[in-house]
Amino acid sequence: MRKETSTNALNERMINDSCGMAFSLAIIGGRWKPAILCRLSYGTMRYGELKKDIKDISDRMLVAQLREMEKDGIIKRIVFPEVPPRVEYRLTKLGQTMKPMLEVMSEWGNMYRNRITN
Repeated sequence: MRKETSTNALNERMINDSCGMAFSLAIIGGRWKPAILCRLSYGTMRYGELKKDIKDISDRMLVAQLREMEKDGIIKRIVFPEVPPRVEYRLTKLGQTMKPMLEVMSEWGNMYRNRITN
């Protein structure tokens, strides 16, 4: 964590306030969020399915990333009152609007990766 009044935090806020692309990347960027969003773009998943499907992510990190995206309104956490409890995650309507952008980013990334590895 850093102070909200630090130069770094102020610069980040200024950039995010003036550039939609920077703001978008701040919401969906990082190591694990794209992987989570990719899987949820195909449909609802349980926590255990996400954990199993995204290799090497720790429980702590998966929970933190899911909570951040839930706070941002991109995903919805659905708790079923059962024993044992069942929790599912899905994209919200706002999250669904990101699918075209995520698909284009994926296509570009695949094209670029093929270009530099061949």
